[in-house]
Amino acid sequence: MRAVKKEWLLGMLCVLSGVMLMVMHPVQAQAGQADRAAYRAVFDASYYSAAYPDVAAAYGNNADALLNHFISYGVKEGRNASAEFNPQAYRQRYEDLQAAFGSDMAAYCRHYVAYGKAEGRNGSADGQPVAVVQQADSQTGTQNNGTAQSSAPAQSTQQASGTVIGTCTTSYVDNIPRATNVALAAQRINGTVVQPGGSFSFSNTILPRTSANGYVTAPIYVSGKKGTGTGGGVCQVSSTLYAAMVYAGLPATERHAHSLPVDYLPAGLDATIAGSYLDLKFTNTFSQPLLIQASANGGTLTVTLVLQ
Repeated sequence: MRAVKKEWLLGMLCVLSGVMLMVMHPVQAQAGQADRAAYRAVFDASYYSAAYPDVAAAYGNNADALLNHFISYGVKEGRNASAEFNPQAYRQRYEDLQAAFGSDMAAYCRHYVAYGKAEGRNGSADGQPVAVVQQADSQTGTQNNGTAQSSAPAQSTQQASGTVIGTCTTSYVDNIPRATNVALAAQRINGTVVQPGGSFSFSNTILPRTSANGYVTAPIYVSGKKGTGTGGGVCQVSSTLYAAMVYAGLPATERHAHSLPVDYLPAGLDATIAGSYLDLKFTNTFSQPLLIQASANGGTLTVTLVLQ
């Protein structure tokens, strides 16, 4: 009798568990589908494939795969959803929407489709993918309300030295000690040419961060805390380079995220270095020499990758 009762109880538990899964899972799925539908409403797969050759090389004209990339990576990277809409630019442009939606990027897509276009709001990034940079942190010294602008291969241009395959620009305050380190690191990687199959080490190229090498004391991140150290600020240069690499489709052979968020680039595009144990490295996977161009002037840091 007890065995029968036990079996009955186990059966009821299985039934109840199944019911709970049937009730809960569709709700979760519908929430995900709702966001996906919002992104799909503003997404132009043909445009996305043509605009970003790095993505097209990986996914071809597979509309679902392209949409998945946009949702998982493109939105965070500041890529355009279509010729007329960029979620990050739309968010940055309208403070009333920021107050209403915060970091819910799908909500900006819904608003643009339902209200924004009819209201005459501008949803485009004027041809330039934009990543919103949050308000400056006084310790890191980046500018308030700045933007990090990155160009994917779609914005490649011809120059005398070759073809631009990726570039990124970030902002910094140019009248504090940190700026000295930013400018010095940019100067030391500028003009570096990596031959096909050759390797690049950011840490080795900018030399050890010592006063003898021209670096000064400035704010740094140490094990998840803010502090000071010689060479503070050079990680903005390594991060800006890494973002350019991402847009160029050039993988890193070594890359480490900061222990705290940085406010000059979105999460996932930063690259910290430390001593001789954390570095940013890559191998030139192209069949042509790769030139690194870098400049830091007046609070604007730009790193560009050029195939020669």
